[in-house]
Amino acid sequence: MGFENLSSLTFGPVPSRRLGRSLGINNIFPKTCSYACIYCQLGDTLKVQIERQPFYPVEDIVSSVKERVNLAKEKGEGIDYLAYVPDGEPTLDIHLGKEIDALKPLGIKLAVISNASLIDRPDVRGDLARADWVSLKVDTLTKKTWHKINRPNRRLNFSDIQNGALQFRNEFKGILATETMLVKDINDSAEELEATALWLHALNPDICYISVPIRPPAKTYVDLPAHDIIIKAYHIFKGKGIHTELLIDYEGDDFVYTDDTQKDLLSIMSVHPMRKDAIERFLEKSGDSWERVEALVREGKLRKTRYHGQTYYARILKRPEKIGQ
Repeated sequence: MGFENLSSLTFGPVPSRRLGRSLGINNIFPKTCSYACIYCQLGDTLKVQIERQPFYPVEDIVSSVKERVNLAKEKGEGIDYLAYVPDGEPTLDIHLGKEIDALKPLGIKLAVISNASLIDRPDVRGDLARADWVSLKVDTLTKKTWHKINRPNRRLNFSDIQNGALQFRNEFKGILATETMLVKDINDSAEELEATALWLHALNPDICYISVPIRPPAKTYVDLPAHDIIIKAYHIFKGKGIHTELLIDYEGDDFVYTDDTQKDLLSIMSVHPMRKDAIERFLEKSGDSWERVEALVREGKLRKTRYHGQTYYARILKRPEKIGQ
């Protein structure tokens, strides 16, 4: 089916701060994105593009999801959402709408977490509209800051993205969320926050999340805002009548395992770097040892890093040589 087996296309279920227990869908080649955000927990973008293309066959995505769903049922694990949260921008997948339609018979709600960069395109809006829950990134309403924090493909138009998001709000019948990632001294000033909140009030999402980089970022200069700044941002957003929640805490380490610990760890850490204590609990549940992790580090499949007093492990991502059809 391509460069990896079916298990690489899905992961979890994993604990999600937004969606409860979510089964993740990884429908994009490693780190293929329209942005190269400085705070990305998966490292630098390997290919910055805005052209939609096929990545994996629809039937492979569907088969992998069904396999994970069945395994979760066998273990008595609940799933609240099937969530498109790949290590790239999910709307770059030209088959996204077809995949969502093919997964609906499973009877589990579908979510897509997007950076909103292609939302001005009618085909993208049409695909996203098939989902039950959609999150759009809104880190700033200042073009200069947008370039600094999101580092977009140079052919993207900032105003078009804003207009496309407003149009999607009018078209979408499901739950619309937004997420604003605050980075110290970049988009956390009072002026930035007021401008972002004012526009979000016009967008009128069902819920707005304010988050901070709790995992190791792509750029080492990225840091958490001061706690009082985070609280100020919350009150500024709430003051505009926006339903706002903070995503600033660790979501937990209740990760589901199958019968192949190595595949599970690699699939999760492709999109979700894990803290050392979370891996230790995972290995305890699966009956495996820490040697498994050390071997993956020696083989160049995992990288280890320290961030704000915690040790994290993430998969070392590489682009595949061939594109699926």
